Amino acid sequence: MTAAEEASVAVEAVFREDRGRLLAVLAARLGDLDLAEEVASEAVEVALRRWPVDGVPTQPLAWLVTTARRRAVDRIRRDHRHAERVAELRLETGRAGPPAGAVPGGPFGDEQLQLFFTCCHPALPLEAQTALTLRFLGGLTTAEVADAFLVPTTTMQQRIVRAKRKVRDARIPFRVPDVDELPDRLPGVLAVLYLVFTEGYGASRGPALLRPDLTGEALRLARLLHRLLPQEREVTGLLALLLLVDSRRATRTDAAGVPVPLEEQDRSRWDAGEVEEGRGLVVAALTGGARGPYAVQAAIAALHAEAPSVESTDWPQVVALYDVLLALDPSPVVALNRAVAVAFRDGPGAGLPLVEALAEGGALSGYPPLPAARADLLRRLGRTAEASVAYGEALELTTSGPERAYLGRRLAELSG
Repeated sequence: MTAAEEASVAVEAVFREDRGRLLAVLAARLGDLDLAEEVASEAVEVALRRWPVDGVPTQPLAWLVTTARRRAVDRIRRDHRHAERVAELRLETGRAGPPAGAVPGGPFGDEQLQLFFTCCHPALPLEAQTALTLRFLGGLTTAEVADAFLVPTTTMQQRIVRAKRKVRDARIPFRVPDVDELPDRLPGVLAVLYLVFTEGYGASRGPALLRPDLTGEALRLARLLHRLLPQEREVTGLLALLLLVDSRRATRTDAAGVPVPLEEQDRSRWDAGEVEEGRGLVVAALTGGARGPYAVQAAIAALHAEAPSVESTDWPQVVALYDVLLALDPSPVVALNRAVAVAFRDGPGAGLPLVEALAEGGALSGYPPLPAARADLLRRLGRTAEASVAYGEALELTTSGPERAYLGRRLAELSG
């Protein structure tokens, strides 16, 4: 491998693994999301030129932070209206503390989590909070964020631009909220962590189904949030849910990277440590007061984890919990999951009308799991021709390579 290739690999690895933290540090220092993104990209371009000649630095992330901040100072210096900001940056750079270029930590010990709370400011609608933070800190592309919200990419791009403009025009401060402000910020933060994990556990695009960088980061931040707010039961519920779902990761795909359905996974290979920890947290999340949606989802995941097989799963209890969840979160996605659970409890003939009613309602139009679920129920009922059509519909909507391979395999089985 040439020096240029080694440098390119190093830059890609740092930017992939630490992009969120790099942008969080820069945004906290600059107070401008767009500027932080621009100078971060410029720092990467400089690294691609310099590292093949000078070698990869011992602290690549710190090097990128320092280079990006210098670029930001140069930009602001050229704009006389921001002279005061230049003075502030100089003061920050020269004050006592960590050496120049060191990645700082705030009162929470994690600047990225601080910026999660900043992006989830109540001045922004919850949907805008989630979309902005997913794009800016979660490391998702605009297309991936759009997939998470079931909207076109252009629509999501406009929402993110508006959210950035709101942060700038409203002069929303880049700071850690006071303790009494934290509960109001939690819904957005929890939604972001959940969606980042979900994208990492089942990537909506690309050649790989699993993205351990996203699932690992979501789990890390969820643990940190739980240490900060152990009394918040929905924080506990979210951490429990992520652990219980992540416990299945080793069996999520086969040797070729194709998804393996829950009923076909080797449960002996599930991570027993994560299952035990997650089950303990579920008890805490459900104890006292009203139950939140993450706690209920975690309870459903715990029932799956406790069962030695899909047949021995307590499906009546799973459906009952989905009824509770549907009352808390009356979304068509929850209704689809409940319909699948009903099919396992009462047979595919009972679940199919529920799935078809959702299809007729149109709320999940363009959502690949809907025709995929319908196809699976039709296959289990022996209605092969209709199942083939439904699998074809799901295949047309699916952008994930591994998911397409799975659907293609099912189609081949039916035609065979």
